[in-house]
Amino acid sequence: MHAAGTTLVSIAELQERVEAILGRAGLNPVQAGAVARVVVAGERDACASHGLYRIEGILRTVKAGKVEPGAEPVLVEGEAAGIVRVDARFGFTAPAVELGVPVLAERARRLGLAALVVNDGTHFSALWPEVELVTGQGLAAMVMCPSYATVAPSGGTRPLLGTNPFAFGWPRPGRAPYVFDFATSVAARGEVELHRRAGRALPEGWAIDAEGRPTTDPAAALAGAMLPFGGHKGSAIGTMIELLAGAMIGDLTSPEALERLGGTTLAPGHGEILLAFSPEAFAAGRPGDPFARAEGLFEAIVGQGARLPSQRRFAAREKAEAEGISLPAAEVARLDRFLALGLDAVA
Repeated sequence: MHAAGTTLVSIAELQERVEAILGRAGLNPVQAGAVARVVVAGERDACASHGLYRIEGILRTVKAGKVEPGAEPVLVEGEAAGIVRVDARFGFTAPAVELGVPVLAERARRLGLAALVVNDGTHFSALWPEVELVTGQGLAAMVMCPSYATVAPSGGTRPLLGTNPFAFGWPRPGRAPYVFDFATSVAARGEVELHRRAGRALPEGWAIDAEGRPTTDPAAALAGAMLPFGGHKGSAIGTMIELLAGAMIGDLTSPEALERLGGTTLAPGHGEILLAFSPEAFAAGRPGDPFARAEGLFEAIVGQGARLPSQRRFAAREKAEAEGISLPAAEVARLDRFLALGLDAVA
């Protein structure tokens, strides 16, 4: 359907289109299906920096030989009962997470809590798709991963930490979960890149240049370093993520990931950790239903006129599910080009 230079497509049609593009670029069905689900989820939820925009970077990472497009993730046997480990086999993280979450959910229900460790994956997008896979199992979740060194520690002058996203989810029976997902930098690197493409200055306090001086120039920021949110608080949380989702799980920290990758234009390889909690198990023997008590808290927040995180995203999702996703003509042409040329479409 076309209107005013746009094309309206269903979520299923866009999934099929993106899978075809990724297949044309050499991804096997396991990789292409899972990666496309993450990309389409971003577009469906009106998250421009995590939707179709990501395809070019995915293709460039494949073309550079920094990810294995034919990888088949495998569950690693012999771990401690509360730890589920998936070897991504140097493919993308998304199919490894899809493989591990059902096992994680079974363990968390049985033990009360469990962790899913993904090793040797390539992560390219937000963490809320992973969190929502876990909340969809009726469990609370925390998810975190490093990235590559692009953020200066508080008081520092050079990139050392990653943007190191952290996400949390709480299941809400019969409705969208409570979810927040944020980079521990002031803004995600993709947001800086979008400002550069649009020719817009950055807000004050987002970044420093290569000499460690404050800058609002996106290009200078990309050549320098981003800053952690909340000063020393964001810096400490970012460091915690390096420890838990890097050193602790035997995978790369952000400086190590940057060294292996050789630059910041491709998606980095590293690990990821997902923690799942059973609210019923933790509340057992205590008065009150944890889900009902949570709803009381959410109602009190909204009752003050505040907005729960992800509400705009869920509203966009509801609209996309009902009406489809509107794509500008230029975006449709870009997808057509990717499908026609495969890896030849990118430098």
